[in-house]
Amino acid sequence: MEGSVVLQNGIENGVNGLEKGQEMDMSNNNKLTNNELIPSESPVQARVTRKAKRRVKHSPQKDAVASVGLDSLVKEKNCRKSRSGRGRGLPKKGGAGGKGTWGKECDVYEENDADCQDSNDPNYDSDAQPGYRLKAIIPTLTEDEFEVTVTPIMQEYFEHGDTEEVIACLEELNINDNHHNVPALAVTLALEKKAMHKEMTSALISDLFGKKVISMDHLKMGFLRLLESLNDLTLDTPGAPEMIGQFIARAIADDCLPPRFIQDFKGKVHSDLMRESLDKADNLLNRKHGLCRLDDVWGVGGGRRPTKILIKRIVLLLKEYLSSGDIEEAIHCLRDLEVPHFHHEVVYESTIMVIEHLEDPGHTIANKMSKLMKVMYDSGVITVDQLNTGFQRVYALMPDLVLDVPHAYTNLEAYAAICEKENVFTRILRSQLPSRVRKRFVSEGDGGRFKETS
Repeated sequence: MEGSVVLQNGIENGVNGLEKGQEMDMSNNNKLTNNELIPSESPVQARVTRKAKRRVKHSPQKDAVASVGLDSLVKEKNCRKSRSGRGRGLPKKGGAGGKGTWGKECDVYEENDADCQDSNDPNYDSDAQPGYRLKAIIPTLTEDEFEVTVTPIMQEYFEHGDTEEVIACLEELNINDNHHNVPALAVTLALEKKAMHKEMTSALISDLFGKKVISMDHLKMGFLRLLESLNDLTLDTPGAPEMIGQFIARAIADDCLPPRFIQDFKGKVHSDLMRESLDKADNLLNRKHGLCRLDDVWGVGGGRRPTKILIKRIVLLLKEYLSSGDIEEAIHCLRDLEVPHFHHEVVYESTIMVIEHLEDPGHTIANKMSKLMKVMYDSGVITVDQLNTGFQRVYALMPDLVLDVPHAYTNLEAYAAICEKENVFTRILRSQLPSRVRKRFVSEGDGGRFKETS
């Protein structure tokens, strides 16, 4: 009985509660919109609507603004702590992560321009950057490129004669395996030139070897290549075998090639031209005082030779001319000296020879010398300036020359008259022709006074 009474009371209380809930829902749903009353929903529909609604997640920033204010929002925005709720709540990467950060706390940065790696930075210094350096790479010259590049260097050397300039130019090139081509190219170019250029080439080979630009093995390979190419070189220069033999002998005398070089190849060659070249070098080395004589293997020529040697050669050719009378041979010997700037010495020495010959019946020597001067002057071997310079040097020497040759002024006047007939003497030389001043004493009682002439 008691249980049924309790159950009935519970049902009545639930019905009463439900009725009260419906009345409250109806009072809340009866709202005015546009002065009209909107009918409220049924309890079942209201329950379904509440279940269908989703919770709206609130932004922590909006909550912070609403609860704390703007200052707290700024602090929350710049905070580097994780907002995902994971981890220990520490800043990412210890405060050094993310864009626009200044690094970890307590980090000290020293001012160093070398640490600036940005080329757009005003403090950037390319020379102070550590870790790398730019190095120029020179490509290796091929054999064809070597000949095109080095030939102008050798041609310029024949003009200025400075071996240091050639060495500096070669060091700027990456010739690598073409070192043996340097002496071969230099000798090939010198074969078609004068003796002065051949002497310069021998001096260049000696300096290149002394400065260790080329080694003895490079010289061996270079001269061996020249010997093998004699068939082609002889077509342009018939005397190539003899000249290359002279180059080999000179290189051995300068200690650039070993003395056994000739013996190593002499019995192994099969070409007559190669054998001729090696025989020439062997003969030059085996003659008496051969090593000393090889200094003049190319003869005496060029302005690089001492002046005393040039003077001796000029005097020698004038004496040979007086004995033979061959003007063409004398001119040929003079041109072989290759000193056109020194031809005034021929005028000077020839005039001195005429003056010093006391016994010259019929002025034979004077006539021969005047004819030689005439041919040289007309052919352009001796210019007007050189002619004037030679005679003026004789004029300046006359006061000292007359002490040894009493008839010096007489002989000079006679030679000047002969040259004037040959149209060799110029007006300048005629006006400057000196004459001996004749001094006479008045008497013994005058105390040695000279006679005054008005």
